[in-house]
Order: sequence, then structure tokens, then C-alpha cells
Amino acid sequence: MRILFCGDPHGQFEHIFEQVRRTRPAAVVLLGDFDLSQPFETVFAPILDLTELWFIHGNHDTDNEHCYDHLFYSQLSDRNLHGKVMNIGGLRIAGLGGVFRGQIWYPPETPRYQTKADFIARCGKGNRWRGGLPLKHRSSIFPEDLDLFQGQKADILVCHEAPAAHPHGFAAIDDLADSLGVKQIIHGHHHEPFVYSDPRYVNVGFRGFYEMSD
Repeated sequence: MRILFCGDPHGQFEHIFEQVRRTRPAAVVLLGDFDLSQPFETVFAPILDLTELWFIHGNHDTDNEHCYDHLFYSQLSDRNLHGKVMNIGGLRIAGLGGVFRGQIWYPPETPRYQTKADFIARCGKGNRWRGGLPLKHRSSIFPEDLDLFQGQKADILVCHEAPAAHPHGFAAIDDLADSLGVKQIIHGHHHEPFVYSDPRYVNVGFRGFYEMSD
């Protein structure tokens, strides 16, 4: 079974289609920052019959309401791995989308808000979007997002943010990986892929790929 992990596409998708047609992976896991101009299922229609698609969101997927709606309200929104552990290609894959932001939580600093409800209650009615979180913060990581994984185990953690071994990474990602018992962390976000000395960590860069097969 082959699984293809794809780095941030930022509106460019043909390279993904070509790779899927060439290698025919059982599943594709997309690591966020889509910049979708059309609904997710429309953009990825060329390969929907060729493979199984899964994704996490990145910080740019809440840049505007079109990017947000095209992803989070697509016909394939149930393929969002954020806060879940799913069996994909025989592997248990956990997903954490979004980024740490100082207004919410920027580890190792103490979180300013534990939950989305806490932030909504204090942000002021005029700052709410569609009656809830401001659009930008719908891609912010709250401590409660990590709490979703309590008691779960996985083989791989896919995330947008990087672990502590990256120059711009976070130990909170390692802590989550340890609690899940994962063997590998695969992340996007950083476009120039950082080469880790430890093979447990993989940074899939802009328009990059990482393939895993049994």
C-alpha cells in the first residue's frame, strides 16, 4: 500500500494529479494551505476515482471566506483529519491542522485561552464571524484541539506546524506525538524543506511529496 503525503499546494494542483496518475497511491494526505478558488471536490475531481483523499488545514485556509468555505464546507469535508485518528492504507494516522498564534497559544508560553468558547466569550461581539470564532482563528490551535487525542494511539502524526527539532518548531507537537505513540511526524507549512537528522521527522515542502509504502 502506498500513501502519498503532499506539501502546501497554494493553488497549484496539477503536480499532485500527475503524481497520482503516475504512482497510483492507495491514499493521498494533503498537509494544508490549499488556496482553493473552487470547492475541494471540484478542484480534485481529476483524481477522485483514482485514490482516497484526506487532508488537514493550514493557516492560509482561513485567509478569506472563499478559501474557508471551499474546504470546510466541501462535499469531502468529512475527510478532514483534524482532531481524528483514522485508518488509512493500513496505518493509523492522526491529524492536527492549523498553527499556533500568540493571541491564543504560542508554546511554550501559557495558553491565553484553553477553548474556542473561552475566546468567543471574550473577543467581543463585533469581532465574531458568523456568530463564532473570527475567521483567522479558525486555523488557530487551541489546547482543546490536542485534548481531542486523549487516550488514542497512532502510527503517524500529520500536522501543519513542525516539531521542536525544526528551527521554527514546537515541543508541543512532540508532546502530542509522544502521547499518541507515533513512529513518525510528517508536516508541511515550511516551504523550504528542513532536512532532519532523525528519520522520524519529515518536512514536506512547497509542492513537495513524501511517499510511504509497505
